[in-house]
Amino acid sequence: MNFCRNIIGVLAGLVVAALIITLGIKINSSWITYKQFAPFGHWETLLQSVQHKDSFFVALLFFGGLGVTVGGVVTAMIVKYAKVAYAILIGFIMLFIAMLDIIIYPYHPVFYKIAIFLIFFPFSWIGGKITEVIYKRREERAKQLHAKK
Repeated sequence: MNFCRNIIGVLAGLVVAALIITLGIKINSSWITYKQFAPFGHWETLLQSVQHKDSFFVALLFFGGLGVTVGGVVTAMIVKYAKVAYAILIGFIMLFIAMLDIIIYPYHPVFYKIAIFLIFFPFSWIGGKITEVIYKRREERAKQLHAKK
């Protein structure tokens, strides 16, 4: 049962991260070169159109970091054990996808290629730690409440 729960947690975290990145890309209407909700089906065309717009890649880094943080929180809330490790797994998977993106499409600026390493792992770790802190506080409150009775 824990295996299924872990798989669901990781998939939910990845979906949340992808949704936040998708919404982040839609923040500037001049970047949108597609009609669908998600840009991933037309990713090469999108990257070609924003190739010299550094603001797009800064926004992509920001929303990527936000996405892996929230995705890490969602994953850590769903899995039962090793919450931080599964949150970091979200960062590793997103980093792997970003590396494939850089290898396949040559439209990324150098600062983006360097910064993704500095964004995905630390922010997913922060997501796991946020959940860990929330659960510890919840346990402490439950102990205090139980001690009062």
